[in-house]
Amino acid sequence: MAEVNKITEIFTDPVIPLRNTIVVPNTITPLLVGRYASIRAAEEALASNKRVVCLTQKSNAELDEDPKTKDLYKLGTLCQILQVLKLPDGNLRLLVEGKYRIEVKKFQRNKNFLEAYYQQSTKKITRPRLEMEALLRSFKKSFTRYVKLNKTIPEEAMIPIHDSSKPAEFFYFALANMQIDIKKKQRLFELDDLYESLDKLFKITNEEIQILKLENKIDGSVKNKLNQLQKEYYLTEQIKAINKELGISREEKTDLHEFREKIKKLNLSLEARKKIDEEMKKLARMNSYSPEYSVVHTYISWILELPWEKPRLKDFELQDAQRILDDDHYGLSEVKERILEYLAVVKLAKKIKGQILCFVGPPGVGKTSLGKSLARAMERQFVRLSLGGVRDEAEIRGHRRTYVGALPGVIIQSMKKAGTTDPIIMMDEIDKMSMDFRGDPAAALLEVLDPEQNCTFRDHYLDFSYDLSQVLFITTANTLTSIPRPLLDRMEVIELPGYTTYEKVQIAIRHLIPKVMQQHEVDKKIHIRFSTNIIEKIINLYTREAGVRELERQISKILRKVVKKVVEGKTASKLTLKQGELEEYLGVPKHLYSEVNRKDAIGIVTGLAWTAYGGETLQIEVIKMKGEGKLRLTGQLGNVMQESAQAAFSYARLHASRYGINEEFYKNTDLHLHIPEGAIPKDGPSAGITMITAMISILSGKKVRHDLAMTGEITLTGSVLPVGGLAEKLIAAKRARIRNIIIPRKNEPNLIEVQDEIKKGLNLILVDRVEDALKTALINN
Repeated sequence: MAEVNKITEIFTDPVIPLRNTIVVPNTITPLLVGRYASIRAAEEALASNKRVVCLTQKSNAELDEDPKTKDLYKLGTLCQILQVLKLPDGNLRLLVEGKYRIEVKKFQRNKNFLEAYYQQSTKKITRPRLEMEALLRSFKKSFTRYVKLNKTIPEEAMIPIHDSSKPAEFFYFALANMQIDIKKKQRLFELDDLYESLDKLFKITNEEIQILKLENKIDGSVKNKLNQLQKEYYLTEQIKAINKELGISREEKTDLHEFREKIKKLNLSLEARKKIDEEMKKLARMNSYSPEYSVVHTYISWILELPWEKPRLKDFELQDAQRILDDDHYGLSEVKERILEYLAVVKLAKKIKGQILCFVGPPGVGKTSLGKSLARAMERQFVRLSLGGVRDEAEIRGHRRTYVGALPGVIIQSMKKAGTTDPIIMMDEIDKMSMDFRGDPAAALLEVLDPEQNCTFRDHYLDFSYDLSQVLFITTANTLTSIPRPLLDRMEVIELPGYTTYEKVQIAIRHLIPKVMQQHEVDKKIHIRFSTNIIEKIINLYTREAGVRELERQISKILRKVVKKVVEGKTASKLTLKQGELEEYLGVPKHLYSEVNRKDAIGIVTGLAWTAYGGETLQIEVIKMKGEGKLRLTGQLGNVMQESAQAAFSYARLHASRYGINEEFYKNTDLHLHIPEGAIPKDGPSAGITMITAMISILSGKKVRHDLAMTGEITLTGSVLPVGGLAEKLIAAKRARIRNIIIPRKNEPNLIEVQDEIKKGLNLILVDRVEDALKTALINN
């Protein structure tokens, strides 16, 4: 670092932006560095010459994590890092010494921090020496009086300054220690004329001396009136005396007046009004320097910033809602129908109490965006909060005010953010919550998501009831298995199955391709035509998902490579994508459907499984060996799946003779059942029918049809029981190009709920007994 341009004397060093402070030459200043870019800049400096450029920000916003160059002053100070202390939270505490004033000529943003190209910029002396000396002496006398009155600067620190005869040195010392606005300091710092700088600071010092004298006078008059019992009112009386001296009333000078005006305008509940009146009385008796003052002030602010007015139900047309849902989402006809039914009830009943919706489906099928569309249709504020990884009950109910830094929970924070009492609050990933010694957040949600209780929701921080009955709560989940039953019982579940290939093609044409083009800001510069066949190839060969997120990523990948070619002049800005170009843009196909067996074989059967990410095919393999009748299971199978395998093995032993199997096989034959992709845990009872088919096949020597997949739970007596996730499993079968599917007959009612587009082209074989399934699956030699 510290590169130097010897011709123009341009230097380069890392930049540390400063908030609400200024570092000047000839002073030693402690700095707390917490922002990522600033920490990287300090580390870079420590690794080279320990020099950094300290520039003051024009804005002091706490949330300004990485300020832009336009937000920094161009004049600052080159500093030498003297000491560094790394704090446990990753922040750095630096002790820096200002070397000289610099002017930044150019900024350069590196990957991790900001660099500045700068020149040394020394203040100029434009007046005669005697005139400068006279001003300096007068200034020193005034500043000494200021220090004695202010008492924030130890008088010992003035000794070396009094001995100094350098005007610039004294100016920088005085500027650093004056308690004035940071913008005023920066204006004085930026003046090039040293005499003008000293003169203006001299005048400001004299003004401050007059203010300090007046403060001491007021202080003395108040102290004379006090006795031992009145000490707690000291600062309050002091404020009164100051306001009286300035001719300003106390009500106009404090926050109490503003709070009282807001309270008058709000339609607070009786419980909330009683609570806020108590806190207002406390606040009136406190002084602003008391630690309790900020606690009470924050509490009152939270109450006043919450929405309290009763909402007016906006009238909306179902046709408009239908149009919005169709514009934002393709397919999902049953889900849309259920939402429109709900909206019809709201429109007629003029209320929403009693409705908690839960959207369940694989990732990427549009659960969150459906909530946004519903908010648009109802013209309501939409607030999304993620519950994934939440394991503390206080995240939902808030912390009690006895804790330092206490805040309300996410529910009350969402209400404040919405600014209305009837928003739509979407709780994403409700199935991803956990619990520990701090409590169970799912238990805290029982009150929030219960229409009979949430009208009196009590946040620990607020400590009074708040009405949530007008809020429409929507939750999303990938699976229902991890949601506690009491919580699930409070929600109406709407399942979103995965998309079919046809639906994905339409979504890509109508939504994904225009969205990707717009995101990359090339929609008006480049035109790429994706044919239906091309999109189907991308879906079948490069994605394997229930939703469309991976499809969107593949389309983005193609677009970036096309843009690169256009910029390089290797192709025209208007082109039609050809099938032969897919491998060039996306590489070798990832999914060639070789995972399922494509030939009739002994002991190999294709099963269907449900996961939180959609349906999948399972290749179950069984081999036999000489042994003692043992059954070995591999492929990281869960307890339930292992029990299904044991049940299948017992069925095979019991009915061996029916299928031409030696009844004594268990005495001298071992079976090994394996499900590939052993790194992935597998569990559930629905592979029972697949396992029994594979075992009977290997023991009888009969081949299993390769164009057949199956799912179903079995019993020891040979009954085939219903399974879940039927729609997702059928989609997985279609994706694997398998048309014949064995399913339990008891799942027949569930087929009504499966979209016709999913069932189209499938030969669904309904079975009650294992014998029926084996009759269909096994090929007689």
